[in-house]
Amino acid sequence: MGEQIKLFSSDLDGTLLGKPDATLAFYHTWKKLRETGKPYTAPVLVYNSGRLLQHTLEVIKTNRLPEPDYLICGVGTTIYDYKLREYIKVFEDTLSSGWDRDVVHAVLKSLPDVEEQPKKYQNKFKSSWRIYDAPQEKIGEIQAALEKEGLVVNVVYSSSRDLDILPQYANKGNALKWLLDWLEIKVNETLVAGDTGNDSSMFQIKDIRGIVVENAQPELFLETIKRPTYTAAKPFADGVLEGLIHYGVILTIEDISNEKLTLKHFDPQLHNLVRSDSFKSLSSDQIELINKAYEQAMIVLRKNITPRGFSACSLADNTFKSTDENYRGVWARDGSITVIQSISVDDEDIRECQKATLITLLDHVSPKGQVPSNVRIDTNVPDYSGVGQIASIDSGLWLVIAFYHYIRETRDYEFLRKWSDEINLVMNWLEAHDSNYDSLLEIPEAGDWMDLFGRSYNILYDEVLWYYANLTHGRIAELLGDYNLSSYRLRFAQNIKEAINRKFWPTIHSGNVHSFSEQQYSLGDTHYLLAEITPFGFDWRCDVYGNILAVLFNVLNMERAKTAFNFMWGVGVNEPAPVVNLYPPVLSGDPQWRTYYTVNLLNLPDHYHNGGVWPFIGAYWVMFISRLGLRDLAQQELYRLALVNKQGIETDWEFSEWVHGKTGRPMGKRYQAWSAAGFIGAYYNLQIDIIS
Repeated sequence: MGEQIKLFSSDLDGTLLGKPDATLAFYHTWKKLRETGKPYTAPVLVYNSGRLLQHTLEVIKTNRLPEPDYLICGVGTTIYDYKLREYIKVFEDTLSSGWDRDVVHAVLKSLPDVEEQPKKYQNKFKSSWRIYDAPQEKIGEIQAALEKEGLVVNVVYSSSRDLDILPQYANKGNALKWLLDWLEIKVNETLVAGDTGNDSSMFQIKDIRGIVVENAQPELFLETIKRPTYTAAKPFADGVLEGLIHYGVILTIEDISNEKLTLKHFDPQLHNLVRSDSFKSLSSDQIELINKAYEQAMIVLRKNITPRGFSACSLADNTFKSTDENYRGVWARDGSITVIQSISVDDEDIRECQKATLITLLDHVSPKGQVPSNVRIDTNVPDYSGVGQIASIDSGLWLVIAFYHYIRETRDYEFLRKWSDEINLVMNWLEAHDSNYDSLLEIPEAGDWMDLFGRSYNILYDEVLWYYANLTHGRIAELLGDYNLSSYRLRFAQNIKEAINRKFWPTIHSGNVHSFSEQQYSLGDTHYLLAEITPFGFDWRCDVYGNILAVLFNVLNMERAKTAFNFMWGVGVNEPAPVVNLYPPVLSGDPQWRTYYTVNLLNLPDHYHNGGVWPFIGAYWVMFISRLGLRDLAQQELYRLALVNKQGIETDWEFSEWVHGKTGRPMGKRYQAWSAAGFIGAYYNLQIDIIS
């Protein structure tokens, strides 16, 4: 733990801001720390933001942040004494040498695809621009153009959008180091927190300690390899509070469950469609039902424990015939999701089954790295081809992600070392599906979880998983000390994220059109990520599941996340229950219709993968809403999810596989593992046990 923390410097946007209920918890927790001085006197509080001073002051007031001691603003170009309400002018003298803002402006103005940010983001030491999804080579070209004019400047690119040109020694880290020297506080007595690349200079100060929030961009993970940082399991201010506990700055987080969150806590994007009566606290009866649902989910999860890992559904409570026999297997995607969603459960039998699930799948990775769709529980025989003899691409994606979450939770580094070669093989096999080297995978038709549905080529759901698999594999490689592989994966993850946002989110601001598939920008600005992109067209439908995962895995920024939520809430994707996987369903006669959708009558409209309600996706929907900071609404949706899982074909609490998208009646197999695990994961995510 080192020395006592005497100064805490945190970024604002994406770190302390972004999830209103978490920001509120930080406010009350820091206030209590200042009042009590426990476990020791509150550190000096510094907000280190890319915003300019006036904008930062407004944000502190409107977001109910604790009053800081100092502000570092404009990406390290200004230091402000908040208590004295005055600039520290002596700091500015260090920035003037070799800086010519007019020349910087002229160079940037002459470059294509670069647009100047509004005046409120500019100051005399900060020239701010926007360039979307720029590769590192492009940023290098901009740096070279500035150097050609005799400028020696600091070029900071972050969030795949924001480009700041600063004096040579201006950045968040140098400004913080100057302030530490001025206050005579040691570096090893300092803690920092952030989420993007423009925060990296804080973490690079030698001997400083740091908190990287869960929603951090790959660019920050890349810059903090080998550095003494704590990576939080939670996003935004929740992650900051988690890190403050880790470093001993605070002992507990103040409970805000009884403090009402009103519409004033949320920006106008969320005012329009979220009715005020949706922001109501749970009643005692609702809490009782939710807790009952959690208990029943644990019972169902235990029904799916087998020596080889989690079964897809309870073997004792379902009948199997013909193609249904494949339910008697440890499925890669089902099992991996069940492992991830149950990872917070402190239960020896469940933990052993999580490990057994991973071992069963890893033990059957092919010599080239293919993960089977499932491994039969009765015979231990793997099935690599799946439905229609088509390889399951997402099996490997989910396995890598689940492996990381298991290692993170258990710290079982012996297990990590034992199976790391297989994980590397899986990633290499997956990467071979990027045959045109555009960072995205080419998926065969019906080659993922929607294995009776006609999608192919670049599919949103798979690309989002591909991004997160690269991010988690980068973290795995870092744990193993393979820093070259870690750097490669994290850079690749950044490329994937930029490609997804560029190709799947149509906008009139896309810039030059490079191929036919990118002409979907002519639709105008969309409200969600499109479901599918091919060389010859696109599917305009909203893949609800894919968009939810894009938010939870940090592919979409919060602005777009709110836009997507507004659309999905507005059209009612959570009706008749949380939540349909696809909106709208594909109807007979539609160009997207396939004759095989009638196989077993599974993919008729509002059925199964064609707009059916999936309780395990409903759990992710609850987490998605919670991530937006809509605490009360998320709790109400968890209650509705409990009601879905309660209804059954024969009895209560069957946690059905799926529900009809129009009637809301339970369908599919009973006592489904990922339906139960999903509810457990959402329950822990919302911390309902604290409320009760």
